[in-house]
Amino acid sequence: MEERDILVFTDEDGEEIELEILDYFEYDGEEYVMLIEPEDEGSHEHVHEHNDECPSCSQEEEKNIYLMKVVTDGDTEEFLPVDTDKMDELIEAIEELYADEEYDEEYNDEEN
Repeated sequence: MEERDILVFTDEDGEEIELEILDYFEYDGEEYVMLIEPEDEGSHEHVHEHNDECPSCSQEEEKNIYLMKVVTDGDTEEFLPVDTDKMDELIEAIEELYADEEYDEEYNDEEN
């Protein structure tokens, strides 16, 4: 089983929220992290072409992705909220990053 990086945060109401690290990325000389609510241990995960015949695909919910700034102090990482005025820039940077990665994967698959 794949090891997952799960972090526990406390919201403004004192409630604990678990988030799983999806990926780290750098933008404008600063480090950021993408987080998502973790899947349940028993959830059905699969990879295939999506169509209407798969009951699991039709029941999947859209998940929120959270972005946080990473500040490193020695061996300790601190996760800080992203400034709202920078959020649009970060979303655009992520879309470009993943579009480039998908292109690279497709190009490499075609060569092999």
